[in-house]
Amino acid sequence: MVFKNKKDKFAVLLGNISTNLRESMNYFADYKINNSDDLKVFAQKMKEYETQGDTYVHQMILELNDTFITPIEREDLLTLTNSLDDILDGLEHCAYIFEVYHITAADSYMYKFVDAIKNCTVEIDKAIDLMFHKKLPSMRPHAIKIKEYESMCDDVLRESIKELFKNEKDPIRLIKYKEVYEDLEEIADYCQSVANILETIIMKNA
Repeated sequence: MVFKNKKDKFAVLLGNISTNLRESMNYFADYKINNSDDLKVFAQKMKEYETQGDTYVHQMILELNDTFITPIEREDLLTLTNSLDDILDGLEHCAYIFEVYHITAADSYMYKFVDAIKNCTVEIDKAIDLMFHKKLPSMRPHAIKIKEYESMCDDVLRESIKELFKNEKDPIRLIKYKEVYEDLEEIADYCQSVANILETIIMKNA
């Protein structure tokens, strides 16, 4: 069945979730941090995006509970929704860590993570738009790209941790940066989970 048209309520809800995620990722990637006040604004804004995402997730769950026949399997819609929400939760938590640890300057490794994750959200948005238009096989290249970006983040994590322990003399700074690197890589893992569920949807419905 998939989505009959773009006005399908599940398509609209998934579109809202995906758009909110893309906008929050853009904000996360583009916001310039120079001082403590910037960190506070950054964390608060990401919390707003996360709260809005929770509202969309709640709406999706209500619709799934109230609808007898869904365009794709109920469990797949729920898993996709939760996986998208995991990415946003991860971004909000990372912004919180930046504020708590007072990290006002991202290093080259953080930029690499963020760039890859941002690219993942672009591919996710494209794939979900294709789902609305019943072009499920065309989603596969986007799922593959997401996995490629996640693999890049695995490499970045290994390199960043190696360099951190090799060069960082301040143990407190080492702990802070290690946690940020690991948090960012975990967000990339959440993106891969989305890619996996997209491939499951393709397999079941294409």
